[in-house]
Amino acid sequence: MSSYNPRVISNEVSNGKSGDRRVRRTRATLQSALMDLVQKQDLPRITVADVTERADVSRSTFYDHYQDVHELAEAACTAMIDALMASLPNPDDVLRDADGGTEVLRNFFAHFAEHANLYRSLLGSEGSARIIDHLRRRAIAALHHSALPGDTCDGVAVTAGDAETPHDVFAAFSAGAFFGVAIDWVQRDCPGTPAEMAALTWPLFAAALRVDHRGEAC
Repeated sequence: MSSYNPRVISNEVSNGKSGDRRVRRTRATLQSALMDLVQKQDLPRITVADVTERADVSRSTFYDHYQDVHELAEAACTAMIDALMASLPNPDDVLRDADGGTEVLRNFFAHFAEHANLYRSLLGSEGSARIIDHLRRRAIAALHHSALPGDTCDGVAVTAGDAETPHDVFAAFSAGAFFGVAIDWVQRDCPGTPAEMAALTWPLFAAALRVDHRGEAC
């Protein structure tokens, strides 16, 4: 079996933008292959050989980028979480449009339903603590920055870590509530539709939004 060698990635990136693009393209191909596979079988049953065959790359190429399937799954889940957080609108805008708010939540739950097998494997009782912590931090950062006047939930905000994001009770509360509900829903095999889940959770979120997270009325 080939061994993981981080120097390969470092050397490729050092070749300039073309090398950097090749790294991103290869990783995206591997992540896409895993996403296809996990729709048909549980993550623990997927092997490196399964992924490389699906992605049409060699095993050595796989190990140039990831140590094992679990690390690949963490990377794929991380990318999805960041994209999901970046897609969320400003809470003030959502509050002014109840239909729009419900639609945002419908899309939120639809995302979890679409990738239920992956989230169930990574966020369940035998899942990845690293992914759970990443999800929590990214969600808090996104909600905090999107609530700032004139700010948007862009890539900088989403990738901000704990050091850049001040203690924000409202953001932490909202992130914990939404992802707690979503994870529980996925672990129970998604009873109800995303639209039904949105209809149930929107009134709760809207009520919380009506009180400014700094303790002032909106």
